[in-house]
Amino acid sequence: ECTFGLPIYRWAPEHEVFADLNAWWRANQERGRATMVLGYALGKAQRLLAGLDPAIGPICTHGAMDRLTELYRAAGIALAPTHPVSSFPTRHDWSSSLILAPPGAEATPWARRFGDAALGFASGWMQVRGNRRRQALDRGFVLSDHVDWPSLLTAIEATGATTIWATHGFTGPLVRYLQARGLDARALATRFEGELETPDEPVEG
Repeated sequence: ECTFGLPIYRWAPEHEVFADLNAWWRANQERGRATMVLGYALGKAQRLLAGLDPAIGPICTHGAMDRLTELYRAAGIALAPTHPVSSFPTRHDWSSSLILAPPGAEATPWARRFGDAALGFASGWMQVRGNRRRQALDRGFVLSDHVDWPSLLTAIEATGATTIWATHGFTGPLVRYLQARGLDARALATRFEGELETPDEPVEG
């Protein structure tokens, strides 16, 4: 599975990503500006809640995330406390809050209540600066549930396999890389390949 099967995709340690995200939230708060972070409702939202610092301020959630988050808690997963956006009055002051929402919610009437909120997105696709620019984001945080390029190669090597089938994502580059190293690598097409971004401007460092 090679969603991020290109050498540009290399993840920083997770604690560094969350330190950066929490610092950005504090900075927005000091400017009197609400913070909205986009992430998928299942998996990504809960991973964010495991790393956000609730001491900074209230963490508020879009309705699409509430039930799923409660299921995580019921399973014993420790997550930061959250407050449904719907539980606040219409004219609530959101300037100290971080709002978690699924991608696309920022373009709906639901988001207007937050005023000029700083907008971030947590995704492996944020490794590429052009993706952030196209979505008019203030910040991108590289956080993915998929392995990066070094981990992908490490996993392949650890199996000891000489035949590798690559699927879902950048199969071509990975297959060519492995074939150049003498392995029998092939691409396996699937009916659903998911969202695939085209890298055009790798982030330095």
